[in-house]
Amino acid sequence: MTRSVELHGHRGARGLLPENTLPGFAHALDLGVDAVELDVGLSADGVVVLGHDQVLSPVTLADTAPAHPDDPAFPYVGKAVRDLTLAQLRTLDAGTRRAGDAFAGTQRPVPGTRIPTLAEVCALLAPSGVAPAVELKTDPSWPGPLVARFVAAVTDVLDAAGLTARSRLLAFDWRVLTATPREFGRVALVERKTLVPDSPWLAGLPARDPVASAAAAGATVLSPEHTITTPGLVDDAHDAGLAVAVWTVNDPEDMTRFAKYGADAIVTDYPDVAARVLDENAGGAG
Repeated sequence: MTRSVELHGHRGARGLLPENTLPGFAHALDLGVDAVELDVGLSADGVVVLGHDQVLSPVTLADTAPAHPDDPAFPYVGKAVRDLTLAQLRTLDAGTRRAGDAFAGTQRPVPGTRIPTLAEVCALLAPSGVAPAVELKTDPSWPGPLVARFVAAVTDVLDAAGLTARSRLLAFDWRVLTATPREFGRVALVERKTLVPDSPWLAGLPARDPVASAAAAGATVLSPEHTITTPGLVDDAHDAGLAVAVWTVNDPEDMTRFAKYGADAIVTDYPDVAARVLDENAGGAG
């Protein structure tokens, strides 16, 4: 039985284990994902590290101790990733979600888990055959040269790991896509707030036709938020030669619905649930 829709684990398996961590990615692999979606930033000393937020969030991270005695930057939570070194970032505990958060009730904590580097994630993924889907966390306030430097740092890591052919770079800031070498997949992320007139997110391209603009930006995949995904949008993307990866889909009925729309991939916090639903749909299609 072959699935017609790819299963992508969002931030690894955010609903089950701490996001953007090696334990979370390993569990996603065990659940049979086709790709792992992950978020990266760039440390002050130029290392590509995992993390969803440009400013370290107390929801997913906790300080433990300074990287060196009397470090004036400590505590680190609340500070920007690009203002901290790898040594400082490594001190953070990424294994326990703050109590009361929506995912704290379903996510199993792994206390003591550290922020990994992209190179460490690549070492885990390389023998698996699973695709890295790497979202670069920038925004329109970033100067163009810094965006280009970040893209180069990410692609260098993926290339060194031998993962170029099966990797894809994701971004809401489409300048990332225009800077990404053509050997890599390029995923245009879209949501309501980026699809507005004169949007600063779309690399100067118009928001009125996101499919045409994504293609013009060099995208190979359109990745819309699930709330704006319609059968027409999927069909238009396919007509333009773009695959469609819908995020973030956690409801089983929605998973089935987007599969019927013809989506090429479902991005989910619960790959265990999605694997069951997509496998059932694949079996029924026969």
